[in-house]
Amino acid sequence: MSRSFGLIVVGDEILSGKRIDKHMPKVIQLLAERGLELGWAEYVGDVPARITAALARAFASGDVVFSTGGIGATPDDHTRQCAAAALGVPLGLHPEAEALIRERMQDTAREQGTVYEPDRPDNIHRLNMGVFPLGAKIIRNPYNKIPGFSVGDVHFVPGFPVMAWPMIESVLDERYADLFARGRVAERSVIVYGAMEATLTPLMEAIEQAHPGIKVFSLPSVDHAEHGRHIELGVKGDADRIGPAYSQLLAGLHAFEARLGPEMVR
Repeated sequence: MSRSFGLIVVGDEILSGKRIDKHMPKVIQLLAERGLELGWAEYVGDVPARITAALARAFASGDVVFSTGGIGATPDDHTRQCAAAALGVPLGLHPEAEALIRERMQDTAREQGTVYEPDRPDNIHRLNMGVFPLGAKIIRNPYNKIPGFSVGDVHFVPGFPVMAWPMIESVLDERYADLFARGRVAERSVIVYGAMEATLTPLMEAIEQAHPGIKVFSLPSVDHAEHGRHIELGVKGDADRIGPAYSQLLAGLHAFEARLGPEMVR
């Protein structure tokens, strides 16, 4: 994989603790199912200047980025406007988004047994949910038809998981299938007792130098319920190439006379 994936989660409710973020674990899962990894994540409150700065970084990064939240039409929804500001382009009502939003309003009127009134002020206001930066493309919403949008490789979806997750999945499958590495990324690791990370660092550096593209990871724990104080030391990367790197890791640990526990494959 030559590109990174990023996630921006927008909303005061996350930072205040009123809501627990569910997007990052799900995005990690969706990417992992396709042999991909989340490279970075950022949380930002409902402050336009901060959202604009975060989105400017995303647009400039060259990464594939998903942004969740803030694309509604209430006063605390700023993401659409901030995306336009970050890009330096105007906002405009997207014709396809307008059609989908009007379709949704007609569906709602039928469900409620009322007459659809397109010129009613609240219905006119709802069209703001289709006001996107110039040049945006829509992301279809299978839950209620109110679309998200994409500009380049930055993709904007609602904060509601029931809407956001299938929209993210569709973007991945429709636009980035060439990056998928299903079954090609793997991890192998071992529990190491009684060792210090500083002592093991030269071994880790030697493995990464000898095996380009393979990452070595170290996960220390001081109070694990089963293993107590230990380090989980391992390698991850192309499933066809981690074998020699892992063998070098084990050989190096034996040279240190490290006490080893269970081995794991993921």
